[in-house]
Amino acid sequence: MKKNLTIAVFACCIAIILCSCGSGKKTPDASGFSYSEEFQNNLLEKCIMVEDGATIEIPEGKFLLKKPLSIDGKKHVTIKGAGVGKSFLSFLHQSEGGEGLLVTNCIDITIEGFTIQDAKGNNIKLINCDTIAIRKMNATWTSGTDSTNGDYAYYPVQCKNLLMEECEASYSSDAGIYVGQTINVTVRNCYAHHNVAGIEIENCINSDVYKCKAEENTGGILVFDTPGLPLHNGRNARIYDNDCISNNGTNFGKVSSMVSIVPPGTGMIVLATDSADIFNNRILYNKTVGVSIIGFALTGKPYNDSLFGPYSTAITIHDNKFDSKAVSMPDMSKDFGKLIALGLKGYKDIIIDGDADPKLRDSKGQVPPDYKICIRNNGDIKFANLNFWQVKGESDIADHVDHDLTKFDCEHPNIAGNNSK
Repeated sequence: MKKNLTIAVFACCIAIILCSCGSGKKTPDASGFSYSEEFQNNLLEKCIMVEDGATIEIPEGKFLLKKPLSIDGKKHVTIKGAGVGKSFLSFLHQSEGGEGLLVTNCIDITIEGFTIQDAKGNNIKLINCDTIAIRKMNATWTSGTDSTNGDYAYYPVQCKNLLMEECEASYSSDAGIYVGQTINVTVRNCYAHHNVAGIEIENCINSDVYKCKAEENTGGILVFDTPGLPLHNGRNARIYDNDCISNNGTNFGKVSSMVSIVPPGTGMIVLATDSADIFNNRILYNKTVGVSIIGFALTGKPYNDSLFGPYSTAITIHDNKFDSKAVSMPDMSKDFGKLIALGLKGYKDIIIDGDADPKLRDSKGQVPPDYKICIRNNGDIKFANLNFWQVKGESDIADHVDHDLTKFDCEHPNIAGNNSK
């Protein structure tokens, strides 16, 4: 049945033995760091007892902490270091908790000017906060590409009015910069490298990601909408003026994670999202695919969520620069990579699955203009439409592919994102 068809089924039809080459793991490094119980307890107390409107200063130096820092229910608080190359907090020998820094139920929080690394779970996590600025930070794991690393370098979730700027993220086993279930998001001038996903926007409303660099991740920038979360139907995203370069890193994500499906060599993926504008980006040297626009069916993952919309609709891709000349064969360690390499005969700049809600299709199979995928002014690109809605079984998945871009010559001019400037 078509409803049960996934790229995994297609992959099972292809007999191929894959070789996994190399490893990016390293020995975790805390050289030059020192542990002081007095320093740790003083910093913990400052975070717990901080008054509204106050600043918590992290001094210059390299400090080991065994316990997580936590701030709850505060207003107008700043956590400030002496600079990313001067103030360092390492949780390499963490004995309690999961996060390095956990901020909950706060209003007007600024985090800036230090490096945080090697937390057991996420380096920085914020929950249910409003008006957040995270700037001039570095969050990393010193163990390299290790699946036991924490999921997220930065993890704001269920928040409002987030600004992230001039931040660096690396070696996360899920996403370096992750923003989830958040309303009004701006991520700009950030650098994400050597993560599974460089930057991920999931189930967010009104998002801008611009002037960022995502390189040497498995996938550069992801815009996902997934089922089973409190905030449904992420929408209204602008992804523009970014550099997605050489995202060909090994996928070292946990098998249960959504990013485990991402094939190495992915520039961008838009998954089951409504209204996204992707423009003026440099999407270069990603060996498997430049941009993929797909619905949730291609993940092969089941869901039970009546409020979830599993299709990507009203997506526009225009005025981007693609270049794959310096890359080799697409990666085939993941099912989607096998589909691209073998079913689509190699790398594509843009792939769409062509799927849509059957209720929207007319007698000719067309969807209304407001729901269409639009592709325009991206140069001489390699394009494939899977026409997944026409596929009946695994034997004909490649039979419905077409490469006609003229069907998608349209625009969606009213996607405003977060109106960032």
